[in-house]
Amino acid sequence: MVGCGAVWPGIVTAMSEGVGAYEWFQRGMELMESRDFHPAAVALEQAKKLEPDKASIREALGRAYLSTRQFERAAEEFEVAVEIQPTDHYAHYCLGRAYRGLGDDDRADRHYELARCLGSKLA
Repeated sequence: MVGCGAVWPGIVTAMSEGVGAYEWFQRGMELMESRDFHPAAVALEQAKKLEPDKASIREALGRAYLSTRQFERAAEEFEVAVEIQPTDHYAHYCLGRAYRGLGDDDRADRHYELARCLGSKLA
């Protein structure tokens, strides 16, 4: 598989020099808001490289992958997010969505139930 930087090299090269995780995260969120999910994933991957243990980055990256129907990659990001923040109901809900997209209904239902127990109105 081609790396994200190879697909959208302008995003990575234009911002790479001296850019911190927060700036990459902000750019990713701006792209998410404008529904530019592929380039958002590129920016959020850069943020993840700098801050791999930041749940907010992993959750946003998972959302970008969900939006592009990359369910396996989304599940990987949400799994890390719930490991970092086990009480994040939204991350559990999104992990359920990723598992549902992968056809793993049992795991999806488990995370939907966890999301409900943690107060989610979405699941």
